Amino acid sequence: MNITAVGIDLAKNVFQVHAVDARGKVVLRKQLRRAQVAGFFSNMPPCFNWHGSLRERPPLGRTLGRFGHTVRLMASQFVKPYVKTNKNDVADAEAICEAVGRHSMRFVPIKSVEQQAILSVHRVRQGFVKARTAQANQIRGLLGEFGLVIPQGIYNIAKRVPELLEDASNELPVPFRHLIERLTQHLKELDRQVKEFEKEIIEWHRSSELSRKLEAIPGIGPLAASALVASIADAHSFNNGRQVSAWLGLVHAKAPAAASQRCLG
Repeated sequence: MNITAVGIDLAKNVFQVHAVDARGKVVLRKQLRRAQVAGFFSNMPPCFNWHGSLRERPPLGRTLGRFGHTVRLMASQFVKPYVKTNKNDVADAEAICEAVGRHSMRFVPIKSVEQQAILSVHRVRQGFVKARTAQANQIRGLLGEFGLVIPQGIYNIAKRVPELLEDASNELPVPFRHLIERLTQHLKELDRQVKEFEKEIIEWHRSSELSRKLEAIPGIGPLAASALVASIADAHSFNNGRQVSAWLGLVHAKAPAAASQRCLG
């Protein structure tokens, strides 16, 4: 088989493979389980591999790259217009091979292990930030039901709650005081976790030359700089700033250039 390009539709456990030759003729249709993928492509001569899903992710792309294959990822919304029949894994894999022949097609850069790791830290930190905000709002709301108003902000809760709990004149029931105290301790733990993750991110930022360069731009701090570097992966994969903005979700892919410049500026 003279395979030049392979489209892979990725799923949780079963991957659909669609291979074509230099003339675009179908030479292989095959279904592979996850454990079979590496062995299958390790025995195949180097060719182009196109993945139509982002969720599976760079690990598979890096694995195939080690076998000498040229790997590209495509966002699923770019593949959808080329699906000829009802949507299924076989049709999706074929559509991937069809889509890659378009000169205007854009591909998603494959992230390194380090970039994926720091993005994971960013996501987990953001989850703790949301939990911290929710916990603070809950404490503020419960106290508000007893007529005790605390201004917005984590700092105000840390400052005012101990004072309210020690004040016997507000007639708060003892069980309620214990409840607020436990919630406050939980809030402190969430805040501690957020700060720990921030330390990890800043350490990574200091080790990345590109991230430090981005920090020099007014309005961009270590957290934003590290997130940008990890998200973009390889800036050379984009033709211009508009594509970068679209990939980050700042503007629509077809937005005027001026709009993307404002978002990046």
